[in-house]
Amino acid sequence: MQENSRWHAFENADQIAVAACQQILNAAKRAIANHGMFKLVLAGGKTPEHVYQLLSQADTNWSKWVIYYGDERSLPADHPDRNSVMASQALLSKVSIPAEQIHTMPTEIGTELAAAFYQPLVAAALPFDLVLLGVGEDGHTASLFPEHQHDQGELVHAVYNSPKPPQERITLSSAALSTSHEVIFLIAGGNKQEVVKHWQQGADLPVARIQPENPIDIYILREYLQFETRPDLPSAYCGQSGHALDSVNQHRDNMPR
Repeated sequence: MQENSRWHAFENADQIAVAACQQILNAAKRAIANHGMFKLVLAGGKTPEHVYQLLSQADTNWSKWVIYYGDERSLPADHPDRNSVMASQALLSKVSIPAEQIHTMPTEIGTELAAAFYQPLVAAALPFDLVLLGVGEDGHTASLFPEHQHDQGELVHAVYNSPKPPQERITLSSAALSTSHEVIFLIAGGNKQEVVKHWQQGADLPVARIQPENPIDIYILREYLQFETRPDLPSAYCGQSGHALDSVNQHRDNMPR
């Protein structure tokens, strides 16, 4: 488990989405004030989709947002299972982010070509301002799966043997995902108790390899937590949703840029 982590427990996925939305908007405001743009990496999944729907109603300077993706399936550009299609329907088609600032992973041109195309975009973008991630029941995040081996010098990996269909994808590397001022994990839906337990116990899971310099924030259903009464663990635990969000905001306000 990451030594720098803050766990925030919520009663339901709606609360997680609201808190994540607020942290993203706060991060955008700071980033735009500090360096004129907000570089955000999007995740796929149901909980991020709810976050995007909430963001689509927000009042922010959309012209300064720059969008990237953590991973993408190798499918046709308009396929409903693509992360970019979901993000477009939930958020990007509803707000005024300039089209040239939305960096879709072009997996429709082929997995290897798409990874090569995306690599220099990521290199030019680092560090990101905020990376949004989920966690699978096997401990994967983005399309970084257990037991997969990748070239550690790459910022973008081609994936050919995903245990979940489709087998071909591209994904940002753990190094790229870790090079961000803020990282948020959203954990809701599915059966996550066991993987969270293994994560807490220090298992070598892909999710545990995301290690930015600043503390990560883990927004999680309370029912998945194992260590609520264990203050000896090196992670901060915030038991109340309001307190958790206030703590995040105060911490981020004091973060060096």
